[in-house]
Parts: sequence; C-alpha cells; structure tokens
Amino acid sequence: MIKDMLDSERPRERAIKYGIKNLSNEELLSIIIKTGTKNCSVKELSNQILSKLKNINELKNLSINSLTKINGIGKVKAIEILSSLELGKRVYFQVDKDNIKLNNSKLIYEYFKDIFINEKQENFYAIYLDAKSKLITYKLLFKGTINSSCVHPREVFKYAFLESAYSIIVIHNHPSGDPTPSSQDEEVTYMLFQIGKLMAIPVVDHIVFGKNKYFSFYESMNKNE
Repeated sequence: MIKDMLDSERPRERAIKYGIKNLSNEELLSIIIKTGTKNCSVKELSNQILSKLKNINELKNLSINSLTKINGIGKVKAIEILSSLELGKRVYFQVDKDNIKLNNSKLIYEYFKDIFINEKQENFYAIYLDAKSKLITYKLLFKGTINSSCVHPREVFKYAFLESAYSIIVIHNHPSGDPTPSSQDEEVTYMLFQIGKLMAIPVVDHIVFGKNKYFSFYESMNKNE
C-alpha cells in the first residue's frame, strides 16, 4: 500500500521533489486514482490499467464502461481518469482570439483539428466570427450523423445573434478519416448558405475534417476562380 512505502517513493512526494514531468505513467495514474482497494494498492491498480494498453496513447481511447471492467475501478475513478484526459486536451487546444484571423480553410483546419481527435461519431460545430474574421466563440451544436433533419438552423443562427456575429463557419468530422462530403453534407451546406443570405449573417464555409486532411465547400466552389 502507498502508506507502507517510504516517503521518498510515494508518487506525490516524488512529484514535489522531482517535478510532475519526471513521474512514470504508473505514478501519474496513481495520483489521479488516489486510492486502491482492500486487496489491491493504487500502484497495482494503475499497473492493471496500463497492462491493458499497447502504449500510453491508447489511454485516450478508453471509456467509462471499459475502465469499470477493471476490478477496483468504479465509475467515480473512471470519471476522474477521463476528466483528467479531457482537461489536458482542452489545455493544449487554445485559440488566440485577439491575434488569429480565421480567414482561410487551412488555418481553420489547423486550429480546430485537435477537437476531433479520437471522436467516434460526427460532431458539428459552428464558429462565430466578427467583422475582421476574428474568433468570437465556437459551439458544439450536434453529435451523430449529420443531416438536414438534425442540423437545426435555429441553433446555428441563435448563437450568431446572441454573440453579434458577423459571419459563421461550420465544421464537422468524419470518423472514417475520409473528408469527402456526403449527399447529406451537401444538403446541410446548401440549406445553411441560403439561410445565411436571408439572415444577412453569411455562412462562409463548411469544412469537413478527416484524418490529416479536410474538405472545404468554399474552396471547392471557388477552385476555378
């Protein structure tokens, strides 16, 4: 048990002495999990989790259900682990609102691609811009297969009015990794572009994110110009 370890060997004490970045994966997990069980120390519990992975990157693929199948990991511990991973993801996904102009598809792809990492279903976001193409905010509006019946224009444009947006860019991912737009993607894009014209808040692009590549409806429509 942790309490039976020498102070110098305990993960928290080692973190203080050597710094967080110098801890092993097992020690980092032990700090997050906090406690073991009656028959299993937190160190052994951490090793059980790690033994189920080929490498540490696979930790981000685990779900609450898969974690709770490990003896000693209940829903609370599973949520704590996944919350730590999500917080780390958000920390490293930062957009500089004051200095970045989101005025081309490649730039938008580079800044937003990380929010789709390891997503198993489609996620539809709307990005709201000011008159200088600077980011005001962005919103996750829908999850699941994207089609005209689930993408409600009122949700897309509601936030545009609330945030006094000048224009909108919508983005979503294809978990398959192939960003080629489907017929449903085309229908949604046409609908939003037309409503944007009527509302005087143009939807200037719809970008489909794949694996290491993207498709831009704006680029596609203007490639011959």
